[in-house]
Amino acid sequence: MRPFAYVKPADVEAAVRAAGEPGAKYLGGGTNLVDLMREGIERPDTVVDVTGLPLDGVETSPGGGLRIGALVRNSALAADRLVRARYPVVSQALLSGASGQLRNMATVGGNLLQRTRCPYFYDHASACNKREPGSGCDALEGFNRGCAILGVSGSCIAAHPSDMCVALAALDAVVEVRGPDGTRRVPLADLYRLPGDTPQVETTLAAADLITAVELPPAPIAANSRYRKVRDRASYAFALVSVAAALEVRDGTVTGVRLALGGVAPKPWRAREAERVLLGGPAHEAAFRRAAEAELAAATVREGNAFKTGLAVATITATLRDLNEGAAR
Repeated sequence: MRPFAYVKPADVEAAVRAAGEPGAKYLGGGTNLVDLMREGIERPDTVVDVTGLPLDGVETSPGGGLRIGALVRNSALAADRLVRARYPVVSQALLSGASGQLRNMATVGGNLLQRTRCPYFYDHASACNKREPGSGCDALEGFNRGCAILGVSGSCIAAHPSDMCVALAALDAVVEVRGPDGTRRVPLADLYRLPGDTPQVETTLAAADLITAVELPPAPIAANSRYRKVRDRASYAFALVSVAAALEVRDGTVTGVRLALGGVAPKPWRAREAERVLLGGPAHEAAFRRAAEAELAAATVREGNAFKTGLAVATITATLRDLNEGAAR
């Protein structure tokens, strides 16, 4: 590991100033950054440790939403009474990710900013436009079983790894960011960039921008929500396909729906087309399948990940069916 300077700022303003220096990186739980430093992929000159900042609370916001500090640990958020009652899909997503030990260390802000990656990202002998811009992408014709099928480009087909972010995307979460020019609020949908020709640029944040909180708006529909994750093994594995869904049904008609997908795109994927097809239509399995097929119609598949299209359709359908049955009880 390369030598680096270590800074632990006393407040948010000092953290932003320190991170504005060339080669600086924020450190939260370190569950992604430290791995990447060990592998020689991230090479910061200065590590700005923000774990001492007062950003670790979960509070009710005006109107009935939640404000979640960026340094809340994943395990603490999953267990939070308000999250479990109002937004069960968030708790379920968190508990399906990583291991208990990692959840105890990982922070909400760090989860949002973990690198989108495939196996070639770690392999210095392979071509990876994300690791070395302009070098190519060996995943295109190589081992791409876990790679994305929506929102991809000829430069990168890596899939976003987070479970939590899929649930947040379904709930229209907003990210609070402190930068050199003050505080701003960024809808989660606008935080991430698709790869295009610059897959190394994954978010819309500037270098010194510090995520300070995540806001969940009031969402009564979230009381009937669920996260379903399909993976190769029962624990400690990224999703092949995951679904975060919330459903509201009245008299057999879909009156509200929120749907986001994981494991299939370079960012948490809000399934807007499926939502459009579902809203105002009948709440039955055939309709759920038609909506899922409409969302996946835009998929771009490779030999190794072509199965994800059918798997995503089946997972969406099953998740909505279960929510519909639960709403009818």
